[in-house]
Amino acid sequence: MPPPPGQPPAQSPAPNQYAQDPQTGEPQAQDPYVQDAYAYDPYREPDPLTDAYYDQAAHPPPPPGSQPPAQPLYQQPPAPEHAPDPRLWGQAPAPEPDGPGRHLPYGDASTGTMYLGVDDLVTRAGDQQQEPDAFAHLYRDQGAHAAQQPYGQEQPEPAQPAVPGQRGGKVASIAKSSAVMAAGTLVSRVTGFLRQLMLVAALGGATLNDTYTVAWTLPTMIYILTIGGGLNSVFVPQLVRSMKDDDDGGEAFANRLLTIVTVLLSALALIAFFAAPLLVRLLSTPIANDANANAVAVTFARYCLPTILFMGIHVVMGQILNARGRFGAMMWTPVLNNVVVIGTLALFLWVYGTNSSSGLTEDNIPPEAVRLLGAGTLLGLVVQALAMIPYLRETGFKVRPRFDWKGKGLGKSAKLAKWTVLFVLANQLGNIVVTQLATAAGKAAGKEHPGSGITAYQSALLIWQMPQAIITVSVMAALLPRISRAAADGEFAAVRDDISHGLRTSAVAIVPIAFGLLALGVPMCLLMFGSAGHDTARSFGYVLMAFGLGLIPFSVQYVVLRGFYAYEDTRTPFYNTLIVAAVSAGVSAIAYVLLPDQFAVAGMAAAYGLAYAVGVGVAWARLKKRTGGDLDGARVVRTYARLCFASIPAALISGMLSWVILGALGDGFFSALAATVVGGAVLLAVFYVAAKRLRVEELNTLVGMVRGRLGR
Repeated sequence: MPPPPGQPPAQSPAPNQYAQDPQTGEPQAQDPYVQDAYAYDPYREPDPLTDAYYDQAAHPPPPPGSQPPAQPLYQQPPAPEHAPDPRLWGQAPAPEPDGPGRHLPYGDASTGTMYLGVDDLVTRAGDQQQEPDAFAHLYRDQGAHAAQQPYGQEQPEPAQPAVPGQRGGKVASIAKSSAVMAAGTLVSRVTGFLRQLMLVAALGGATLNDTYTVAWTLPTMIYILTIGGGLNSVFVPQLVRSMKDDDDGGEAFANRLLTIVTVLLSALALIAFFAAPLLVRLLSTPIANDANANAVAVTFARYCLPTILFMGIHVVMGQILNARGRFGAMMWTPVLNNVVVIGTLALFLWVYGTNSSSGLTEDNIPPEAVRLLGAGTLLGLVVQALAMIPYLRETGFKVRPRFDWKGKGLGKSAKLAKWTVLFVLANQLGNIVVTQLATAAGKAAGKEHPGSGITAYQSALLIWQMPQAIITVSVMAALLPRISRAAADGEFAAVRDDISHGLRTSAVAIVPIAFGLLALGVPMCLLMFGSAGHDTARSFGYVLMAFGLGLIPFSVQYVVLRGFYAYEDTRTPFYNTLIVAAVSAGVSAIAYVLLPDQFAVAGMAAAYGLAYAVGVGVAWARLKKRTGGDLDGARVVRTYARLCFASIPAALISGMLSWVILGALGDGFFSALAATVVGGAVLLAVFYVAAKRLRVEELNTLVGMVRGRLGR
């Protein structure tokens, strides 16, 4: 902007790459393109020495030194010292000053979620790298001392108390903890799957195994319905808060919680022990109406029901350890439980042999065999709970009974668990209906069609859920902290992008696996459950095939519900679960009425996937409205459609090939192995070629990640 007529041009400073800060006197970098943008002042007083139109005779200039030096009215904003961190998607908020009031409302720092998953144990990606910390300024307090710190000189960090046996920084610690938890969960599921294989081999797939399944389901259901539903969601945050606020580091609150859980669950286990016949009838009327089956189921139940107490103790002790930064024990001690039960089943097989050779049923099983399995199941939970005590002692926590419950905030915390308890209740009511119908179908199918009851349903469900637990849960474990921060900041676009990324990334593996279960369900179950008999294994395979495609909406539902949890909304997931449970129970009842007894459980498995498809539609619409009407739906649907089109020919070719192999070689172990391996390899190859032709960009991302892990 040029000066007006009569106004001389302002004096520009001598060109210099650096200007002086008028407040501190420090050199200050200037942008050469805008360094004179604030030099011209249209409102300044005229200078009598340089202004030609100024009457110096009538108005002599003031003597030198009589006026204070003129201060600049405008000043260019200082240029940022550092550029944003390119390694992070969203910058973390400025940390708060250290002290009692310090808290991080948006979760952990975004750098703490960069390397999560089982791969971290192999790649060591979470280890702290020794490199110049050029981004340390992002996490410094915004005080005057930080602003005056010259660039290139690091400020000393506040001293942190040393933890024995702990190395590396905070990022490495978080990453390693996440990797330990993920690895523990994976090993627990693998050993749990091996336990189920041995259980089917020992008890078969008919009513005898159904009695054990019903008895084992009872304590889990009762625990979740009473205390387990609200324990993790309400009391654990209270536990962490008491560690920060209480003078004793939360030890008294933790002991009160442990004491009240022990007292309540002990009373509940005692009542359930004497009410075992009624509880068995609640889950399975057909088993309760059969005298021999009911006697076996009640005996199993009376061994299993005391585990209610040890489930609660394990969870409370594990959360106390988690609040103190010890995450491994909670995830790895269930492996001990599975190992004990696997040892018990190995002893059972050594004494009695497999079910196909022993011919054991609910009518002729010896009482000693029932007691062996019941005692081994109870011992497994006892070992799992008591194994937590050494870890607690290592942290300095002393277990002491505390009965001063009144006025300590426990009642207020219990009221906060309302929606979580209702969520669990809706889910368990659906399970009760399915258990009743599945056991009735298995009882009606009889010995002519073994493997048509609740055991087939639970065994196929265990296989079906493993891809979800390994793939989708791992992907969302890395994204959920970032989604939570974006939701708290009101950044709808960031929430949308992360949910879309989670859906599309997990779909690359979930969609072909779902079609693979549909194509290869029978040879897979012949391979895993063939020891219980070929007819039983084939029935299991039909149930697994019926589950197959439901894995896609099941995975999508998991990702979408994480969006509601990021907004701290637990009521909407409750209503969604209520819809899923109602649809599953209703369609399962229709399948039980319309289908033959040997295929009724397969119909219930298909109903389970259909219920999640309905739930996804409802949850998607609600989350879309919550995030401003956009969830990147067109891109997500396009990715899933391309993956399905690539999976259909792969499933058809692999399924036909496995059927030919089984028809030529029979239902033996080696023929099932050949059908599974060859069919799986063909499915993977055809899917890869078809997906490349359809230009599924997420496939390239997955392949690049795998190559990076392999170092190629």
